[in-house]
Amino acid sequence: MAAKFEIYKDKAGEFRFRLKAGNGEVIATGEGYSSKKACENGIESIRKNAPIAEIVEV
Repeated sequence: MAAKFEIYKDKAGEFRFRLKAGNGEVIATGEGYSSKKACENGIESIRKNAPIAEIVEV
């Protein structure tokens, strides 16, 4: 099974996403968004930026 993004509404009515690995484990979660479109834009930003993101220890 491939990894997937899931979009859902939280108890406050905000849209959020979670990224699940192929084994069903949640490996990332997103912040709350006021609209589904904004949530989808957040997912697209991760898809675009993650492959080139630097790992930095803080």
